Amino acid sequence: MRNQKNTSPKKQHTLLRLSTYLLRYKWLLLFAVILTLVSNTFALLGPMLSGYAIDAIQPGVGNVLFEKVFYYATYMLLFYVASSIFSYLLSILMIHIGRKIAYSMRQDVFEKLIKLPIGYFDTHQTGDILSRISYDIDTVNTSLSTDLVQISTSIITIIGAFSMMLYLSPKLVLVFVITVPLSILLTKYITGKTRPLFRTRSAKLGELNGFVEEMISGQKTLRAYHQEETTILKFSQKNKDAVNAYYDAEYYGSMIGPCVNVINNLSLSFISVFGALLYLAGSMSIGNISSFILYSRKFSGPINEAANILSDFQSALAAAERIFKLLDEGEESIDEPDAVTFTNVTSHDTIIVQGDVKASHVNFSYEPEKPILKDISFHAKPGNMIAVVGTTGSGKTTLINLLMRFYDVDSGNITVDEHTITHVTRSSLRKSYSMVLQDTWLFHGTIFENIAYGKESVTLEEVIEVAKAAKIHSFIMRLPNGYDTILSDDGTNISKGQKQLITIARAMLLDTNMLILDEATSNVDTRTVQQIQSAMRKIMKDKTCFVIAHRLSTIQNADCILVIHDGTIVESGTHDELLERHGVYEKMYMAQFEG
Repeated sequence: MRNQKNTSPKKQHTLLRLSTYLLRYKWLLLFAVILTLVSNTFALLGPMLSGYAIDAIQPGVGNVLFEKVFYYATYMLLFYVASSIFSYLLSILMIHIGRKIAYSMRQDVFEKLIKLPIGYFDTHQTGDILSRISYDIDTVNTSLSTDLVQISTSIITIIGAFSMMLYLSPKLVLVFVITVPLSILLTKYITGKTRPLFRTRSAKLGELNGFVEEMISGQKTLRAYHQEETTILKFSQKNKDAVNAYYDAEYYGSMIGPCVNVINNLSLSFISVFGALLYLAGSMSIGNISSFILYSRKFSGPINEAANILSDFQSALAAAERIFKLLDEGEESIDEPDAVTFTNVTSHDTIIVQGDVKASHVNFSYEPEKPILKDISFHAKPGNMIAVVGTTGSGKTTLINLLMRFYDVDSGNITVDEHTITHVTRSSLRKSYSMVLQDTWLFHGTIFENIAYGKESVTLEEVIEVAKAAKIHSFIMRLPNGYDTILSDDGTNISKGQKQLITIARAMLLDTNMLILDEATSNVDTRTVQQIQSAMRKIMKDKTCFVIAHRLSTIQNADCILVIHDGTIVESGTHDELLERHGVYEKMYMAQFEG
């Protein structure tokens, strides 16, 4: 019962939100309304002319006024042709409006995705997000460009046909006092039952898309672990759930049309019987009865059509609800009005970053009952290299997320140059860091574009310089088109190590005073690591660097090593100092080099 009470306001809210997109093109919509009125007016004149043509036949006179009949028939033909032309123009116009609305909606969704916090993407499947921006918006677009036209046409036709029937015979109209409320109540009952089914259908299709996206991106791992059969079984279950949800929604939704059609046919039977009685009583002519029956078909036909398309319209509403749910997700909190802006160049209204980073008693958890970081404190002086080591899941990457303000601390404080980072604009804070992640990301474009990503007006000479420093230049020059070589599909045409070297070169190119390396050399062989370490150290000079590393050999020269265990800093100091303590760090180091 609770769900049923909440359904109607939710539906009204969704329709209201959709109308805001329609009103962006109010002049085109006004033109569409005019076309609808003109088209339906011409179509509604036909049955009246048909009645006139029938009444023009005079059985008692002994002759048939063929000229009059031909006159009415000609105008009927002209009106129906004109109605079809205007109806065609209306369809073209609504397709145009639907395309514009789909474009606006996709633009809004994509811009919203850019503004959402990182946590949203950590908790939602990529495939489900893609389903909303593609399938759901296409469903809404189809409904707006076709179903909306049919519903609008139906409303005008129903009003016009009812007015004409009222003019011809108010007595016969009383038939609809019984049948129309019956149709409305039946339609309302069925749509109330089927609306949740369409929501489930959209959700299940989103889950299916999410699963498929995960499996396609993980094909190598899937096959390496011989999980083909298991994956097929999982897909079969999700596919079955999606198909069943689709079937249930369409099956029960399709009941509306036939049920309403039965009632409409019942009304036609009543009209035929009572119309014959009125004719025998001399109250109506055969022509008027014929016109009334045609108008009753025009009256009941749109009701039947509207009932048939309600299932499609409900599908569009369910899709729109998913879209608006995404649009209503909380964005990253806005910067404070007096937030400080960092920069790496001299400016009168900004602060040049020195790279003095402090964390004081920081606590953080993704879920309230599961603390990740507990009472974290450290001080990274400008130009220092801070290494963060620990077991998997100890909280190393979470610490980096807090430094970049992908998440905000639960308690405690992080400052950069004595400025609390919550009082610094997010954009300028993140621009103050160069970052190389373990999971490399390259986009479809040239190698030059991928390295130059993040810095404007970069010259080829600058890109070549950092590529040489990252030991990737010689490889690039061996490619057919050098720096103009296109990287396709996240760089699948090059190795993981080469991809990571490109991201390292990208970070080297940025003019920042702070650098984050999250397992930056995990996909690079030991010899290459040794080759680029000196170059990286040169680039890292005078920069505050945070390095997450599993290879302890790469961080022996760090100014300070933070050893995190179970979300707590259990040891800190230089490489030599930590070895002398014979604690956790020494055990980790010896475990790697005891061979």
